[in-house]
Amino acid sequence: MIPGLSVEIGREAVVVRCPLLLRVLSSAVVGGGLAEARAVINLHVPKDDPCVDPPGILGAFARRAGVPEPYVGLLTSAWTEHATVGEASGFGFAAVAVTTVGLSNRIAAGRSGARPWAPSTINTIVVVEADPEPAALVNAVITATEVKALALTEGGISDDAGGPATGTSTDAVVIAATGRGPRARFGGPASELGWVIARAVRGALGDGISGWKERNP
Repeated sequence: MIPGLSVEIGREAVVVRCPLLLRVLSSAVVGGGLAEARAVINLHVPKDDPCVDPPGILGAFARRAGVPEPYVGLLTSAWTEHATVGEASGFGFAAVAVTTVGLSNRIAAGRSGARPWAPSTINTIVVVEADPEPAALVNAVITATEVKALALTEGGISDDAGGPATGTSTDAVVIAATGRGPRARFGGPASELGWVIARAVRGALGDGISGWKERNP
């Protein structure tokens, strides 16, 4: 759906590559914040891995897999071979969302307490064929997060207290833009770009949550 974009899904990692230099806003453990990247890596690590050197872990994989720099790197204890993809388009925009879903440490934001950092379990990567302003990228992060909470509610996922879960304790999100396509001032759920992003993320997360439930009856 986005020319030149490739999504590689395997047991070791999910790698999203683009020949263009992407403008990225993310909560990634390596390259997080506002950055530029040619690839996004979502690397699987064991649940009990202390992850004391995320740049070293991701750098070793990138060299082995031939991932070009600069890249943005995520760590996850979810099984990357079960990653799911959602696509959507409209208003001249296109979006591809790739998610990995693990729900063993689900929480409800504002109700669950603080917990130690661990490898992220719901990681959401979104690439958009668009030219969003910086504020629109922030809007898009909010949109993807709202969709995640909705998908968990629709999937009947509860937190430890039995109430609706909003995520897990260490979720991460990446929004990357090609710079091609229409200019976008907004990325919230009622905007044209946000609507396309929300549909792509909902498709990917819906499949990811359903798959996790089937594997963990």
